[in-house]
Amino acid sequence: MTSLVKTDAKNEDFIALVAALDADLSERDGEEHGFYHQFNSIDQLKYVVVLYANDKPLGCGAIKTIDTETVEVKRMYVVPNARGKGIATKILKALEHWAAILGFKSCILETGKRQPEAIALYEKNGYAKIANYGQYQGVKNSICFQKNVSS
Repeated sequence: MTSLVKTDAKNEDFIALVAALDADLSERDGEEHGFYHQFNSIDQLKYVVVLYANDKPLGCGAIKTIDTETVEVKRMYVVPNARGKGIATKILKALEHWAAILGFKSCILETGKRQPEAIALYEKNGYAKIANYGQYQGVKNSICFQKNVSS
């Protein structure tokens, strides 16, 4: 049985999942990891979702306010032995729903070209590629996406 918990960045399971995510990204991104890491502090994240199965944390994600209409999807991660079971989609849908309830109109996000499974997840869930925004402008490994989530 799975359950989704809305929390914030102080959640210990979220912190542990993000540490595993950072280890995975460090390996995939190599020298570029330091560049990306500077934009991924979790200290200020107020909207975090952790998915549990039998009280065991299997995945997480968060949204970060960009402006009055937009949030950025951050820190999406599913533990390796739970992948391919729809967990990331459940987390993403929960974040989109939360964003809409909070009054935001769209979600944006950045992922790397070395994360083909993430690209497939976002495309499958209706995200459209957009020009790289903010700190990702001109970064060749980055791909940015956007989706309207207003109800």
